[in-house]
Amino acid sequence: MSDTNSPQDWTTLSERIAKHVENYLNGLNAVARGDGGTQTVSLLLLEVSQIILAGAQLGASADVILPDNWEPEMGDDPDLDAVRTGLAERLVTVDEYVEVFDPYKDTEPTAYRLSDDLVDVASDLVHGLRHYQQDRPLEALWWWQYSYFNHWGNHAGAALRALHAVVANVRLNVSEEIAGEVAAAAEEVAATAP
Repeated sequence: MSDTNSPQDWTTLSERIAKHVENYLNGLNAVARGDGGTQTVSLLLLEVSQIILAGAQLGASADVILPDNWEPEMGDDPDLDAVRTGLAERLVTVDEYVEVFDPYKDTEPTAYRLSDDLVDVASDLVHGLRHYQQDRPLEALWWWQYSYFNHWGNHAGAALRALHAVVANVRLNVSEEIAGEVAAAAEEVAATAP
C-alpha cells in the first residue's frame, strides 16, 4: 500500500480483505456443519491464521477515516448462534481454554471458549462485509480496521494460540501426564473465573 492512501489504494485493500473475510466465513460455516471431520482443529488453525494475516494488513495500513466520521445504518447483522453451537459441538473437548487477554495489562488468566472467539471474529467481519457488498469499501475498511484493534484482533490472536497449542500437543505427542496437568490447571482457572 502506498503512502498516499488514494481511493484506488483503499479499493485494492478492501478487495483483498473482503476475500479473506469470505474465506474465513465459508471455512467457519463448513467446520460448524461438521465438514472438517478429524481435521477440525487443523482447519480452524488455518482459517484463523489467514484472517490474522488480513488483520495485520489492516494494522499496518494508515488509519481509515470516514469522510463524515459517520457509519451508514445497515440494520441487524445475521444471527450466528447456529455457527457458535456447531463449533461448540465439534470442539467439545478443547473448546474451553485460558488466556491472558492483554499481556501488558492483565496479570491473571481468564477462561475463554474457542467457539465464542471464532464467532466473535466472524460477527465483526460480517458487519464490514455487509458494507463492502453494498459498494461501500471505505466503510468496510473502516469497520474492519476499527474492530480489529478494538475487538476481533484480540479474539483471533487468543484463538490462534489455543488452536496452535492443541495441534502442537498432538503433533509433539505430549505425554498424558502433562496433558492432564494442563487440563487440571485450566479447570482450576475456569472454576475461579468470575
